[in-house]
Amino acid sequence: MYALVDCNDFYASCERVFNPSLNGKPVVVLSNNDGCVIARSSEAKSLGIPMGTPAFESESVFRRNDVKVFSANFPLYGDMSRRVMSLLANFTPEQEIYSIDECFLNLEGINVDLQQYGLQMKSQVEKGTGIPISIGIAPTKALAKVANRIAKKFPREAGGSYVIDTEEKRIKALRWLKVEDIWGVGRRNAKKLYAIGATKALDFVQLPESWVLKSMTITGLHLQKDLKGIPTLEMVPVEKKMSIATTRTFETDLRSFDEVRERITTFTAMSAEKLREQRSLCKRMVVFLETNRFKETETQYYPSIQIKLPFPTNSTLELVKFANIGLKQIHRKNVYFKRGGVILTDFVYTNEYQPSLFFNSNPRHKKLMEAIDGLNRKYHKEVIRLATQDMRKHKMRQEHLSKHFTTDINEILTVVL
Repeated sequence: MYALVDCNDFYASCERVFNPSLNGKPVVVLSNNDGCVIARSSEAKSLGIPMGTPAFESESVFRRNDVKVFSANFPLYGDMSRRVMSLLANFTPEQEIYSIDECFLNLEGINVDLQQYGLQMKSQVEKGTGIPISIGIAPTKALAKVANRIAKKFPREAGGSYVIDTEEKRIKALRWLKVEDIWGVGRRNAKKLYAIGATKALDFVQLPESWVLKSMTITGLHLQKDLKGIPTLEMVPVEKKMSIATTRTFETDLRSFDEVRERITTFTAMSAEKLREQRSLCKRMVVFLETNRFKETETQYYPSIQIKLPFPTNSTLELVKFANIGLKQIHRKNVYFKRGGVILTDFVYTNEYQPSLFFNSNPRHKKLMEAIDGLNRKYHKEVIRLATQDMRKHKMRQEHLSKHFTTDINEILTVVL
């Protein structure tokens, strides 16, 4: 048996944990630079606020319905996610973290009342973090997704935990679920299924396997078998990233080389930290810039450069040096840039790298980077950075940012008695 645990309205729930006055009110969370809506509470969804809509287009709707608007507080959301996943890991020896607010738990060999086990998970997570969750339990991962949808759709009846443990329940669930809501089907495949009259998940599992394989590839066939109750989709171990990108739209158009260099330096430092977290070294990097495509009267220029490094490294100092060399080659005077980024790729694991006889990363940088990362983790902010980086952490518009309640000791929640 598998469990799929999903945090309800996760970003909004994180805000509500530290501000209970938001309970029952419509809440939306905006993307970087407060650009567009990336998360909505159920109350906001009921108002018809679409995902991805630009914030400026919905300002009147926000005001008219007293919608509470927040800038994305990713440090807070990431920390709350780690707390939730840590509690859930106690219920199984095998956990697959699927996204920031979802994970699969392998319940094989756990001989308990699974309905009560799910309710126990719900109780511990909500008591430990304040985040409401829904749990779906079934013999396969795809059916666990279906069970989770039922638990979330019918909270009163299911109590937040629903188990598909009989053939009758499986058929009933598939007869209820629309094909476009099947995990992994997607809009294009849903259109194919509707075109042949398959509107429900039960219709999909009853299709000939030859048709599914031809029209939806082997992925669709695996999904069909999983929905039939035949375990086909296995638990996926956490894999290391094959590339790491940090890109941003600048707060204002940048013209001078020093301004652009500061942004590229910061992006490189952020990427290098992620690279060290997964214990990898980088052999190639890409630096790119973009002008403002909406200003048609200005020069349009979208340069990029790929840099093959002379040796693999994860040192911020060395990667910034190479990034600046590339930046000098693509930067133009008197051109205003609106966006830029750094992509690290072509990785090798630190424990598998064989040093070269002539060209290697400075060995002293390893201890230095460990010390810097340790201090920055301890204080949950970039207390140590390069001199060429701006003292402002990110130049993003975040006019509705909540406090970093769990990641900054200076912003910890204050309780007044």
